[in-house]
Amino acid sequence: MLYNRLGGSGLKVSAISLGSWMTFGQDVDVDATEQCMVAAYDAGVNFFDGAEVYGLGAAEDAMGEVFKRHQWPRDTLVISSKVMRIGDHANQSGSNRKHLVEACEGALKRMHLDYLDLFFCHRPDPETPMIETVRTMQDLITQGKILYWGTSMFSGPQIMEAFAVAEKYGLTPPTMEQPVYNMLQRNRVEKELALPIEKYGLGTTVYSPLQMGILTGKYNDGIPEDSRLGKRDDDWLHKSLNENTLTKSRALGALAKELGITQARLALAWCIKNPAVSTLITGASRASQVTENIKAVEDLELLTDEVMKRIEEILGDD
Repeated sequence: MLYNRLGGSGLKVSAISLGSWMTFGQDVDVDATEQCMVAAYDAGVNFFDGAEVYGLGAAEDAMGEVFKRHQWPRDTLVISSKVMRIGDHANQSGSNRKHLVEACEGALKRMHLDYLDLFFCHRPDPETPMIETVRTMQDLITQGKILYWGTSMFSGPQIMEAFAVAEKYGLTPPTMEQPVYNMLQRNRVEKELALPIEKYGLGTTVYSPLQMGILTGKYNDGIPEDSRLGKRDDDWLHKSLNENTLTKSRALGALAKELGITQARLALAWCIKNPAVSTLITGASRASQVTENIKAVEDLELLTDEVMKRIEEILGDD
């Protein structure tokens, strides 16, 4: 496994990590979760990413059960939670002080932890002043309940505001951002976040590297019956499967075949190669998927300058 620093911090995270959206929903399969997490841990993955909104706590409950069963040394793990929503009552969502504190306590309880390594604001909260969020995160750090805090899907200006507030009041700024990043969605990491990454050493824990399965190549020749799109109607995914996207995906599939790897592994390795990416969050429902995804680290050596140039030619500017 390859380990990277989380941005400008000294914390090391595995280049590939495992997210708990693999168990999204209320009916979480704890045994499947265990199989995936054990496969990941045995392969050197140290970062496991959670969120209160995944199954409204059920996914973190399942992760916590695995931590409880296996008792892996705490210093071999980097564990996160993200705060956004746990219910429909007025203060069961957002980045206000009350919800941040209660969400942190909830995550610790669900995952049987004394502290979180990383704690994210899962989405921007326009109703809460930035100073309230930053100061509360500082308090949670001081109390030893979290070690680092960050954001997810915040805009460049919103992240810069968080740094400005932290600097003005002598508080701890965000260490990391969790943005979407893949071959088909590049702008947020490569353009919008370029300034905070360069100026402040902002780390990134990027997600959706396979663009909802499109970059696996599964839709290159139609819609398989057992695919996500074959099982249910998904307007967003349908809109993403336009001719331009499919043309690119098919060309990437041909290149991957030429390199002797799967299209999914090519897409994952391409993300990992970007030095702005600290760790790549992957999802899985089976241990075999975890094992296959991790092979992308070995594929980095195939991404020569020539291959990267060919990928750029395929992807174009849009």
